[in-house]
Amino acid sequence: MRLYSDQPGDTKSSASSRLPIPDLTSNHQHGPRPWSGVVRLLLLLGLVAPAMGDSASDAIKRKDGAAHAAQFEDAVRVNIRPELRANLAPIVAAIRHAENGRAGREYGVLHPKALGKSYRTQAGWCAATVQKTYDRWTKAGRPGDFIAYLGKRYCPVGADNDPQGLNRHWFKNVTAWRNRISGATK
Repeated sequence: MRLYSDQPGDTKSSASSRLPIPDLTSNHQHGPRPWSGVVRLLLLLGLVAPAMGDSASDAIKRKDGAAHAAQFEDAVRVNIRPELRANLAPIVAAIRHAENGRAGREYGVLHPKALGKSYRTQAGWCAATVQKTYDRWTKAGRPGDFIAYLGKRYCPVGADNDPQGLNRHWFKNVTAWRNRISGATK
């Protein structure tokens, strides 16, 4: 068995948190295994795949747990039209990650009917806002990037409720999270 190391060729671990990695390239009794490279690739993909391009619901489940993922799914099902869910649900999940709000503000929705309410209410208001803004964006001829268009309405730079100017990071953060969740490269 070989351990992770900071130095090439060094088989000793320099950190107690590193996990042992089995050497799949050899079998002391029968020599090298010809399929070992495939096994390593599959193991690597299994470790990387959940962080890149999994579903929006999976991203919410990892962040907030299974119960909240079910509420997220319901909010998306109720508020986003079926033909747009694959494109808009990752944006709703990205907003959750970017906002990272405490209970009652999980999705950053500040409307009095949503502020301080349940996770499902926050998710529902966010999903409805994304759907309605998408419809406005489409009606306007799809000017520019949709997330930028959404941010101008949902999280405007210079808003009175943003005295520290944090809204200026919203577009970049939501875009990065959407790309990570959906597996997009741009």
